[in-house]
Amino acid sequence: MPEVPATEREGFTNKLWRSITSIYDEILAHPFLRGLTDGTLTKERFRFYVLQDALYLREYARALSLAGVRSSDESTLVMFNEHSAGAITVERSLHEGFLKDLGVTQDDADQTTATPTTLAYTSYLLKTASLGDYPEVLGAVLPCYWIYWEVGKALLEHGSPNPLYERWIHTYGGEEFGALVEGVLDLTNRICENLNTTQKVRVMDAFVTTSRYEWMFWDAAWKLEGWPVR
Repeated sequence: MPEVPATEREGFTNKLWRSITSIYDEILAHPFLRGLTDGTLTKERFRFYVLQDALYLREYARALSLAGVRSSDESTLVMFNEHSAGAITVERSLHEGFLKDLGVTQDDADQTTATPTTLAYTSYLLKTASLGDYPEVLGAVLPCYWIYWEVGKALLEHGSPNPLYERWIHTYGGEEFGALVEGVLDLTNRICENLNTTQKVRVMDAFVTTSRYEWMFWDAAWKLEGWPVR
């Protein structure tokens, strides 16, 4: 079955995507992503990004497990726990893949601390996953799935002259990752279909917030963000 473009999807997720059109445009225009496709991104920035991504994925995995626990449906519980385990697998594979290729040792990785953006993003995710209504949880975790998939597909059209960056692009632009995203999109449409207006606004607020954090995460890597006061 051919993939339905994000802007042409049916259901509530179509409204969610339209609410972040300007944010997504800013993401695609960001110099970090442009640097991936033209090969000009410095290894220092990519190294910074991958190290922070490893920290992020540990906490995102916890948020996905909480999303599964909050569901009343056993199949959804299984799906999110499988995705949570997959996030941990990806986090560990970073050390054997990208970080190893970048000359990062396990000690280097262990000594890396979360930037203000990484800490803020993951704290928001875990707070929402623990205390928000279940539909809000879906709104909060969805951008990491969906934006990465759309970004991966967009960058796949251009490729990269850098084999390391090309490998990263293929990780998120491929069909295997897309199948995971489709499952979460279908779930979100199903759960949010009969929500009242107030509930839908809360879901959208969570979705927009974490979409902003996605832009901020790449921007933090571009700026090599650190804590202003030590």
